[in-house]
Amino acid sequence: MRLTKYGHACVRLDDGDRALVIDPGVYSAPVSFDGVAAVLVTHEHADHVDLDLLRAARERNPELTVHTHPQLAAELGEGVHAVSPGEVFTAAGFTVRAVGGEHAEIIDGLPGCANVGFVVDGVYHPGDSLFVPSEPVETLLIPAAGPWLKIGDAIRFARAVRPRRAFPIHDGVLNELGLRQFDAWLGGEEGIGYTRVPLGETAVV
Repeated sequence: MRLTKYGHACVRLDDGDRALVIDPGVYSAPVSFDGVAAVLVTHEHADHVDLDLLRAARERNPELTVHTHPQLAAELGEGVHAVSPGEVFTAAGFTVRAVGGEHAEIIDGLPGCANVGFVVDGVYHPGDSLFVPSEPVETLLIPAAGPWLKIGDAIRFARAVRPRRAFPIHDGVLNELGLRQFDAWLGGEEGIGYTRVPLGETAVV
């Protein structure tokens, strides 16, 4: 399976003729939708879903399926599949389990919105959360920056999940110094296999 990073929190998974994209937000590119059969959206924040891009992709391909938490599914309207934590479903031929349920807190209970993570054939995209799923995770997409996150949180998350490999996401707000700092800390964790996938490039998982 191939994993391509398209910006900030957006990744695409391809395996033969199967293709889906996760969290194509405003910092990702329209090319991330090319040829995909399904879209997974963890939550409604614009850095995780660009509604204009999603609408255009659905107009180009009426067969495109979209899966997200029930509240956002209701807002997006007809043809969007609501999925809840614990549910297992198939998207673009991949087996997906929805996990988690809540966005990580910034302060005072905010933002207080739903967030559903996705484990896709062993690849875990948590969205804006640090939820540790019960099943083994081969590849962890680990958030690197956000108002709800510090490096210590990311390290503890990686240690709890214990993936074979980890790639950073949610790093669009970091400059080169911040990226190097995060890479140095996570790269020093034994047994995790941490590496960065540059924007637009692909890793085999």
